[in-house]
Amino acid sequence: MEVSLLSILFLGFVLGIKHAIEPDHVIAVSTIASQSKKLSRASLAGVFWGIGHTATLFIVGIILILMKDEIPLKWELSLEFIVGIMLVYLGITTIISFKNIHRHKHDEVPHHYLHSHKHSGQHEHQHKKKVSYTKSLLIGLVHGLAGSGAMVLLTMSTVKTVWEGAIYIVVFGMGTVVGMLFFTTIIGIPFALSAKKRSLNRPLAQLTGIISTVFGIYYMYTLGITEGLFKLWIN
Repeated sequence: MEVSLLSILFLGFVLGIKHAIEPDHVIAVSTIASQSKKLSRASLAGVFWGIGHTATLFIVGIILILMKDEIPLKWELSLEFIVGIMLVYLGITTIISFKNIHRHKHDEVPHHYLHSHKHSGQHEHQHKKKVSYTKSLLIGLVHGLAGSGAMVLLTMSTVKTVWEGAIYIVVFGMGTVVGMLFFTTIIGIPFALSAKKRSLNRPLAQLTGIISTVFGIYYMYTLGITEGLFKLWIN
């Protein structure tokens, strides 16, 4: 009996959730969640990651399906290698950011000049929130680009028409949004609870940065040596 399109789309949604919790995805978004003092902001970081991821998958996926072509292995591994570089960058910047936090010591140093400190703090808070969401979106875009090759192969082996392929990718993307929303919420809980306890929050965040850096290096090594990326480019 022929499998219905609805069943295929349901499978795509489930696979999207599973895809969202791959180690490189979770680790990358964790660096954003670690800097969120509110759980809702950590959750939204996951949503923006999913939006960026889906956008890239959809655009690249539809183009490749229309062309009935695949991404060459050399380029597919190269895009994955970029993910490794991104993980190292996110890890290092996360570690450094907690070393450069500005401290206001109002009790020790009195202010003898008039200024609107509340307004300034609010502006910085809003700016940081926008930057976090933008970064999450960009991370999702990179991950989507790196995973577009496998997505196209999965789509072409599952559906019969371009129209069905487009719907499948969108539903798959919805699954990644739901999956990442769920896991960034869980990841964000310890950071939200320890937001006012600097002695606990800072080590947790820096640990996240260290994990991202180490995993990124390992990821690049695996692609370059084990998967033979360097040989492909040399030859």
